[in-house]
Amino acid sequence: MYVSKSVDCAYCGNQRSTKAFGPILMEEDVKDLLNFEKSTRYDERQKAALTLSQPITWGTDLNDSEWETLYKYFNKEQLTELGFFIGLTMGQQRFNRLLGLQHNAVLPGTTAGLAPDAVAATK
Repeated sequence: MYVSKSVDCAYCGNQRSTKAFGPILMEEDVKDLLNFEKSTRYDERQKAALTLSQPITWGTDLNDSEWETLYKYFNKEQLTELGFFIGLTMGQQRFNRLLGLQHNAVLPGTTAGLAPDAVAATK
């Protein structure tokens, strides 16, 4: 979600897993993603994971302190999996933009998997 919100991709930024609705993913949490460092909605482990999203999304580096924080909460295998998924999502964003994909471009007429605001906009 951080990648989608960061690059302002309406296609992916409005998608939600149907499993994420309810107590797992709250829309207010999504709205707070771009200011996660100052947010009280995320714990330190979540903030560490989101910190990893930034350099992958924007092509920047992490400093030693950020790496230390990441290793405080995640082992090498977890960081590899997390980094891979973030990179895969970033690549998906770029591919969707290249193709000009928008909602309902694939499986038109369905609202499954959309954020509540996006579902309301389709009505």
